[in-house]
Amino acid sequence: MRITFLALTALTAFVFADAPNTLTAEEQEAGWKLLFDGKTTAGWRAIGKSEFPAMGWAVEDGALKHSKNGGGGDIVTSEDYESFELTWEWRIGEAGNSGVKYNLPDRDKNIGCEYQLLDDDKHPDGKAGKSHQTAGLYDLIAPADRKTNAVGEWNSSRLLVKGNHVEHWLNGVKTVEFEFGSEALKALIAKSKYKKVPGFGEKKKSPLLLQDHEDEISFRSIKLRVLK
Repeated sequence: MRITFLALTALTAFVFADAPNTLTAEEQEAGWKLLFDGKTTAGWRAIGKSEFPAMGWAVEDGALKHSKNGGGGDIVTSEDYESFELTWEWRIGEAGNSGVKYNLPDRDKNIGCEYQLLDDDKHPDGKAGKSHQTAGLYDLIAPADRKTNAVGEWNSSRLLVKGNHVEHWLNGVKTVEFEFGSEALKALIAKSKYKKVPGFGEKKKSPLLLQDHEDEISFRSIKLRVLK
């Protein structure tokens, strides 16, 4: 089958037609909402505070970006979520480390289940253990085989929390799957850094957290829909 240049161009235009930080009519109909509008920090605050950090984080070229060594601390959503589907795009700096945390036992502390975001090749954590690599459940479950785009390129992630069932996805591939309250998860927590954290791994309604690990990380097209 031959694909002409014009046909290939049209196909490419179709794939990349949707602008970042927007919702299609189909997404709106399905109940999706934007957690970041691409222009402001509305809907986000510094963890443990009511206002957004005055340093470190900024809106830049349609992305919510944390600058390397910029300070500011972790940021969280103004609202709490329990069962939801979350998608986002992210781009990490060289040797960078960050994460998206959810199911926080204490909504004002930065401890929770973490979808790891990392430069696996150059950050030491990428070599410390497979459960510390991108799209893993940090310190608990190693990600399955997946493709992470090069540093400086955008990746697409998905997090599904439906009742006690949880899935991590990266660039269209499922990397982690587990159940809150399961004996398997309890056994992993008992051997992890979280073993002495009260309530860790128990289902909890909490904010979603973007981690400041003193490295460069950018987020955009952060979309969420609440699930029953």
